[in-house]
Amino acid sequence: MTDPRAPERIVRRFARASNLMIAGRPFAVRGEGSAALHALLAGLGGIPSSEPAPGRVEFDLDADRVLLDGRLLPERGDAAGRIAFAREHMPVASALAGRLDLTGLRIGVAMVLEPKTAVLSLLLRERGAEVSVYAHPDETDVGVANALRAEGFAVTADTSLSGTAERAAALSFLRAGLDVLLDDGAHLIRLAHEDDPALVDGWIGACEETTSGLTPLRRMQDAGILRCAVMAVNDARTKTMFDNRYGTGQSCVFAIADLLEERGIALTDQPALVLGYGPVGKGVAVHLRALGADVRVAETDPVRALEARHDGFATGRAVELAGGALVVSATGVPATVTPEIAVVARVVAVAGGVPGEVSDAGDALVLGGGGAVNITAAEGNPIEIMDLSFAVQLAALDDLLARRPGPGVHALGPEVDDLVARTALAVREAALDDPRALDPAGLDDWRSPRFAGGDA
Repeated sequence: MTDPRAPERIVRRFARASNLMIAGRPFAVRGEGSAALHALLAGLGGIPSSEPAPGRVEFDLDADRVLLDGRLLPERGDAAGRIAFAREHMPVASALAGRLDLTGLRIGVAMVLEPKTAVLSLLLRERGAEVSVYAHPDETDVGVANALRAEGFAVTADTSLSGTAERAAALSFLRAGLDVLLDDGAHLIRLAHEDDPALVDGWIGACEETTSGLTPLRRMQDAGILRCAVMAVNDARTKTMFDNRYGTGQSCVFAIADLLEERGIALTDQPALVLGYGPVGKGVAVHLRALGADVRVAETDPVRALEARHDGFATGRAVELAGGALVVSATGVPATVTPEIAVVARVVAVAGGVPGEVSDAGDALVLGGGGAVNITAAEGNPIEIMDLSFAVQLAALDDLLARRPGPGVHALGPEVDDLVARTALAVREAALDDPRALDPAGLDDWRSPRFAGGDA
């Protein structure tokens, strides 16, 4: 194989061209270097498949081409084409949307505005809702925003705004009137409470997508100032286990590798340090390691630090491990990358993230402007991952409308995860055992079999 990085490059090219997932996807490889490519794909969570299977991707290194479901990877085209392609690969959210009757409801979608969010907005409107869309200037795909406007959506997303003008635009979006808000980061939920708490009094409630959003909302609840019901979408297993770990892990690490390559730097040219070992940090660490980086972890939680060591990562103090390293912040906490870390790091990037996660750039090369690198420099999380996350959003919305709970942060029941996961397995044609068939009596029998048959 003349180019030892050919396997990594063709995988990243597939992800960049399609915005599709590697983990959980059937794959086949051929050509010179196929053993290295096979190992890379397996390390990323791909499933070797010698026979055609739904969603199978085939990599031909000799021909330098990629096939998806037996056909050349299609060009997605303009924003409308990217939205259509995303919808084609979001069957779980489509199935969950089909269960809803949203006739007459005013629903606001306040999320990163890219093709998957557009699909969610379309699904909501098709179920009868009046849907308005908001996105922060730094989280707006202009083409997608215009495509939604062409479809008749009210879209508040202007990349030229900042400061007071942006705040005014967000408040105007809120004051137009909502029954339900689907939020990401709880930015608009918090703004409504801060500027005019009466704005939320007419809401049925909200659904919050992220860890960084639920944390302040729980503080508001503890302080007695949260005035609306909020469904904790992020806490569902089918959200956090997949979106945070596999989705953010792949999209951020691939975006970092793409940006480094543009600057003539290979990902394997320096050690990597992951700050934080929650679901996002785990995903980032695993994907960095799969691409060949020497990965270390710094974590303030002793249990997570111990877990990182058992997962095979060296751990220690961030400042001591950051020297000459690619440092990736995966905490969602402001000022994680301190001046002391930045001054010794070679490269700094943020995975997921909140504003100000890099407090000082020091002398390091900061990728993606210090924002969430998969958003500022890529197309966000892969389509199938957001299919799961938005399916959870739709299930949470269904639960919210059915229960109408009072103010507070509310967990989703386990039946939501069961429904979403079973639907996802079904569309992938993956069979599932019935636990009762495996142990028909044991599920209901609490008695210990060790002492069976003894005298009373």
